[in-house]
Amino acid sequence: MIDAMLKYQETDGKLRAVEQEIAATEERKKYMTARKFLEKAPEKLEALDARAVEFKRIFERLEQKYAEIADTIKDYENLDEMVDEQGGEISFYKKNAAAIADNLKSLRAEINKLVQQIEKTAAEYAAAKKQTIAMQKQYKEYKEKYAAVKESRAAEIAAIEAELAKIGKDIPAETLDKYKAKRKEKIFPVIVEVNGNRCPQCGMELSIAEISKLTDGRYIECDSCRRILFKRK
Repeated sequence: MIDAMLKYQETDGKLRAVEQEIAATEERKKYMTARKFLEKAPEKLEALDARAVEFKRIFERLEQKYAEIADTIKDYENLDEMVDEQGGEISFYKKNAAAIADNLKSLRAEINKLVQQIEKTAAEYAAAKKQTIAMQKQYKEYKEKYAAVKESRAAEIAAIEAELAKIGKDIPAETLDKYKAKRKEKIFPVIVEVNGNRCPQCGMELSIAEISKLTDGRYIECDSCRRILFKRK
């Protein structure tokens, strides 16, 4: 069975080489870049929308505070009459006026900060919208180009897969399933021959019990890189 497994892996290596060549093409890279961007774009735009809602809430709060201060200022329009009629001390009113001035100064600072945040968010939104439109065009264009690249190698891939299916008939289904599962995890080569007492791929030292299993003609799985290890008698 080991010879069939190694032959299967050798043929699978040809398929892997084709897959890597396709993956390295500019068409696939630009297609994947656009796809990943568009997958995250809604989340980004939602975050910007949420920020806009928050800015609106802050603006309404500042607007209310401004209205309250404006009402207070009206009370000081007839300051001379208030002092004469109510007998109040001018220092008291000056102190209150100073507090109002401080509130106005603080309110102005908050408004300026809010304006800067709104402008920054508006710029971010405009940039995100522009980039999204560009990526939508790129996605459509390179999806077609990437499909054409795959189609150009389809016959070659089909021939290799047919050969793999033929070889796979001589391999137990359970063993082949295990191989395919590891292959999906991007482990390659999947099955390797041990030379000495270490995994030839990752260098993991094998235990005496593991070496004994290999010597008996059994297979083991490397605890480190999870490859299938064997040893010829």
